[in-house]
Amino acid sequence: MVKASIALALIGVVVLGASLGGVVDVPFYLPLSTLALAGILQAGRYIPTFLRIFLVMLSATHVVLVLLILGAASGLITGDYTGYVPPPSSALGATAFAAIIYGLSYVPVVRTICRITDRYLESQADSIIGIPFIGRVQAREGTIGIWMVAILIALNLAQVALNVRLSFFSRDMFNALEAKDAAAFWYQLFVIFTPLAAVFVVAALTEVLLQNVLMIRWRAFLNTYYVGAWLGDGTHYRMQLLGRSADNPDQRISDDLRKFVESTYSLSIGLMNQAATLVSFVAILWTISAGFTFPGTDVEVPGLLVWVCVAYAVLGTYVTHLIGRPLIGLNFQQERVEADYRFSLARLREYSEQVALLNGERAEEESFGRRFERIVDNYMRIVVRLIKLNSFTAAYFQANVVVPYILTAPYYFIGKISLGQMQQVVGAFSRVESALTYFITIYTTLADYKAVLDRLTTFEEAISSAQRVGGESKLAVAPMGTQEVRLKDLDVRLPDGRQLLHADGLAFRPGERTLLAGPSGSGKSTLFRAIAGIWPFGEGEVQVPEGQTMMLLPQRPYIPMGTLRDAVTYPSKSNAYGDAEIAEALRVAKLPQIADRLDEERAWAQTLSLGEQQRLAVARALLAKPDWLLLDEATAALDEPTEEEIYGVLRQHLPDTTVVSIGHRSTLNAFHDRRVDMKKAENGLFSPTDLRQPLPAE
Repeated sequence: MVKASIALALIGVVVLGASLGGVVDVPFYLPLSTLALAGILQAGRYIPTFLRIFLVMLSATHVVLVLLILGAASGLITGDYTGYVPPPSSALGATAFAAIIYGLSYVPVVRTICRITDRYLESQADSIIGIPFIGRVQAREGTIGIWMVAILIALNLAQVALNVRLSFFSRDMFNALEAKDAAAFWYQLFVIFTPLAAVFVVAALTEVLLQNVLMIRWRAFLNTYYVGAWLGDGTHYRMQLLGRSADNPDQRISDDLRKFVESTYSLSIGLMNQAATLVSFVAILWTISAGFTFPGTDVEVPGLLVWVCVAYAVLGTYVTHLIGRPLIGLNFQQERVEADYRFSLARLREYSEQVALLNGERAEEESFGRRFERIVDNYMRIVVRLIKLNSFTAAYFQANVVVPYILTAPYYFIGKISLGQMQQVVGAFSRVESALTYFITIYTTLADYKAVLDRLTTFEEAISSAQRVGGESKLAVAPMGTQEVRLKDLDVRLPDGRQLLHADGLAFRPGERTLLAGPSGSGKSTLFRAIAGIWPFGEGEVQVPEGQTMMLLPQRPYIPMGTLRDAVTYPSKSNAYGDAEIAEALRVAKLPQIADRLDEERAWAQTLSLGEQQRLAVARALLAKPDWLLLDEATAALDEPTEEEIYGVLRQHLPDTTVVSIGHRSTLNAFHDRRVDMKKAENGLFSPTDLRQPLPAE
C-alpha cells in the first residue's frame, strides 16, 4: 500500500500542477481529493485486511474517475462519449467514502467483525480454484478470497456507473418522446441502451457466481477453524466443566457462521454500493436543482432537492431506529430458545429407551410445551415489534413514489425543467433516498446480524476461557523414561477450586491389573481423567511411560453416527482395520449377532443396549491394543458371568496391556492382582491407598 499511496500522491501533484498552470480546467478539489486519498491509503496500512481491500479498490476507482475527467477536460473524450464521463464530485465521493472506511476501522464492533473475517483473508493454507478460460490455479486461500472480494467490489462499482449512465439515457429518451423525435428515440434505445443493458447483465451474472463461490469457501474455512478450536486439546470438554459451553455450539458453528458470512458480505458490499450510488446521483440532483427556489418564495437554494432528500431520509432513519432497536435483543433471545428446543428434541431421541422405560412421555411433552411456549412468547414480541416497524416503513416507502413528483412538478409546469429532466430527477431522487434509507431497509437484517455476531463472540470467549484453563493448568502429564504410571504430589480439584483428592507416590506398574475402588464421589473417575490428561484442575504431576498409548473406556461409551464399522473403529479411521479383523473383535467381545453388519448405517447408540455398547467399546480396545487400558465401570451394565468372560478376553487377547479398573462389585477382585481404595483422610480429602499388594507369582 505504500507504493500505491506514493503513486496516488504523484497523480495528485501532476493534476494540481496542470490545473494551476491552466493546462486543464478542473475543480480545485479534484487534485486535493487525490492527495487526501493518498494520505488515507498510507495511514490505512495497519487497518484490518478486509477494510484495506475497500481502500485499495476505492483508490483504483478514484484514479479511473480522475483519468476520465481529465480526458474530457483536455478534449480527448468528445461527442457521445462525454456521457460516460462522471462529474468531478464522484472522485471526491470516493475519497470521502475511503475516509469513512478508515474511521470505521476504529469502531469496536467493526473491528470485531474484521477480526473474524480476516482469519479467512489472511489464511496461508494452500488451495486451488478453477477459473474459466484459464484452468485450475493454485494459490493461498486468503489470496483467493482477497481477489474475489476485490473483483466483486469492482463489479458493484461498475454497476453503479452503469446506473448513472442509464439515468442520462432515461433523460434523453423522454426528451426525445416529448419532442416527438423518432430518430433520437431509436438511437437512444439501440445504440445507447442495448450495449449498456448487455454489459449490465453480464456483470450481474458474474457477480452472482463469484459471490456464491466466495461465501462457500469463506464459510468452509471458518467452519474448519471453529470446529478445530472447539475440539482442539479437549477444549469442548473443559467448556462444559467450566459451565461456559456458550449454549448450543452446534448452532453457532452451523447456523451462525453461515449467517455471519452471508450478512458480512451483503452488508459491506451493499453499504459500498449505496455510498457510491449516493455520491453519483447526488451530483445529478444538485446539478438539476441548482437554480430551484424554495417553494412559495424567490429564495434560491443550491441543490434544493438534495437537502429535501437528505432531511426526508434522516427523519425516516431516526424513526425506524427508535421503533426497531429492541429487535436486536429479541432476535438474540429467539436464536437461544429455538436452539434449546431443538437440543431437547435431539436429546429425547438419544434417550428414548430410558424415557419409555420410565413412562416419561408425559413429562417430556410438558417440558417440550414449556420450551415451545418460550419460543412463541418471544416470537410474538418480535411480531408486534415488526408490525410497528413495517407499518412505518411501508407508509414511508409508499410515499417515496409520489414525493419526487410533488417536488418537481411545479418546476416542470413553469418550464424550468424538461420532461426528461423530470424523469431523471425522479430516478435520481429515488436512488439517493434509497441510499440514504439503506439503514431502514436493512434494519431487521442488522438486528439479526448483531445477534449472530454476539453469539460468535461469546462462543469465542468460552473457547478462550477453556484454552486458558488448559494452558494455565498446574496439573501436568509428563512422559518419562519409567515403565510405570506414577502420581507425584497430585492434588485434584473441582472446577470451582475445591480440592477433591490428594495422591503422592502411588504407582501403577506394567503388567499388573489394578482395581480402584471407593465410595461414590471420592474422585475415582476424576483421577482417571487426570491420568488421561483431560482434567485441568489441580496441581502436581502424572508421570506416564514415554511413547506408550493409553485408552479409557467410560461407563457410557460414545457411539458416533454412521456405519457400524465407524462405531467400532472410532477414533481411528474406518479403513484402519480389515473387515475380518473388525468382525473378529466383535465376536470376541461377545457381539457375534452384529459382526456381519459392518456397513449398516443407523443410530447405533439407540439401537444397542448399554451392555452391548460397553462390549462394543471392548472391541475397540481389542483393535487398538493400547499399552494401558483404563476401565471406568466399563462393564457395570453386564451381568456377572459376561463380565467375567470380558475380563478373560482382555487377559487372553491383550496380554501386554496393563488394565486399571474402577468398579464397585466385589466380584471384580478376582480379575485383578491389586486393589487400591479411595480412603478419606482426617483433612476430609480422599487419597488412593493400597489394600492388597501384588499377589506372589506362582
